Amino acid sequence: MQDARNRRRIRQTLDAQLVGYWDREAARLDALAEQARFGWMARRYRRKAVQARAQAERSRVREAARGLGGGAAPDGA
Repeated sequence: MQDARNRRRIRQTLDAQLVGYWDREAARLDALAEQARFGWMARRYRRKAVQARAQAERSRVREAARGLGGGAAPDGA
C-alpha cells in the first residue's frame, strides 16, 4: 500500500485530454450521421465530425511538440 502512495502521478495535459474528447465526439457524430433520417442532417453531422477531427489533430500536434521540445507550443497559442 505504501508503494502506491510513493509513486508519482503522471499528469495528463489539457491537450492530451482534448485529443480524447474530440476523437470521442467525432465518433459520436459519425454514429449520429449514420442514423440520421434526412440527408441534410447527415451532412451536418459529418461536417461537425470533420471539424472535431481537426480539433483533435491540432491538440495532437501541440502535445507532440510539448513532448519533443519540452517547451511552449511552436505556434505560440
